[in-house]
Amino acid sequence: MWHELVLCGIGGRTIAEAQQRLSYTEFCSWMRYRRKRGSLHLGMRVERGAALLATLYANAHSKNGGHKLYDFMPHEEEPAVTLEQAMATWH
Repeated sequence: MWHELVLCGIGGRTIAEAQQRLSYTEFCSWMRYRRKRGSLHLGMRVERGAALLATLYANAHSKNGGHKLYDFMPHEEEPAVTLEQAMATWH
């Protein structure tokens, strides 16, 4: 479930503990924070920043410029669909 992905690791708690201890209002606050700031996992944040720089560098120095962010993120898989594609199917 989506809320399990959002709650994973919040406050050093398991998903079950977080579900018991967080109010719906606080859960919504965390969702807004994650949408604005990204992952709470420091390692993933660093990896994404490094991947962004690597992507910019690789595209600037290659003839075809076809490198994507996920090419440089070994611990993250590229989503099967983009956000725009998913939103188009929901309407």
